[in-house]
Amino acid sequence: MNAAPADQLRLLDLQALDSRLDRLAHRRRTLPEHEEIDRLGSRLATLRDLVVAAETEDSDAAREQTKAEQDVDQVRSRAERDQQRLDSGRITSPKELENLQHEITSLAKRQGDLEEVVLEIMERRDEIQTRLAGLVEERDAAQAERDTATARRDAALAEIETESAGDTKQRGVVAAAVPAELLKLYEKIREQQHGVGAAALYQRRCEGCRLELGITDLNAIRAAAPDTIVRCDNCRRILVRTAESGL
Repeated sequence: MNAAPADQLRLLDLQALDSRLDRLAHRRRTLPEHEEIDRLGSRLATLRDLVVAAETEDSDAAREQTKAEQDVDQVRSRAERDQQRLDSGRITSPKELENLQHEITSLAKRQGDLEEVVLEIMERRDEIQTRLAGLVEERDAAQAERDTATARRDAALAEIETESAGDTKQRGVVAAAVPAELLKLYEKIREQQHGVGAAALYQRRCEGCRLELGITDLNAIRAAAPDTIVRCDNCRRILVRTAESGL
């Protein structure tokens, strides 16, 4: 294949733009914020689950406390009624008085036991609520940290997109000036050679594979017409001759 030296030189401009676009794409994929956001997202999900579990535990304990307090109230009310009956003087039967006094004593013990239960539940709820407050604080901190990381990522992506849009537009202009067959060859080689389809021959070295050419290859290039497409024998990329090729 033949192409005008000016068209071959345009391949270097095109390659420079493609390499920039590849670097931008790599940077887009490997922003450290991606990993940070994923890590914080996992931490946040765990904390949210723990908060829900603690809230459920506190809600269950609240119902348990309400039930225990109602039991205390019922026992207290019954004891008050019995005490009023005892104090009224209307009960004259010794046996009935004895039974009533025994019941008042039993109710007092029962009330004391139930109040102990209420206190135990209240202490347990204090512990749960303290733990819950800590978890909520951790969750909110993780959310804020994730929001900050997301904002950094979005800002970095916006910057990358701006650069990429500019380079893509410029690439379109340069690519349009390259002959179709030469562009097709360049694209094919670029796909095969990790994004580099054309490289300059600089000081007798291929800038694609960074290897210095042997004397036989250099003599063949010297003998080739200026419009001949030259390929590196080592990496098979298009070699573009410049004033600094060292020929």
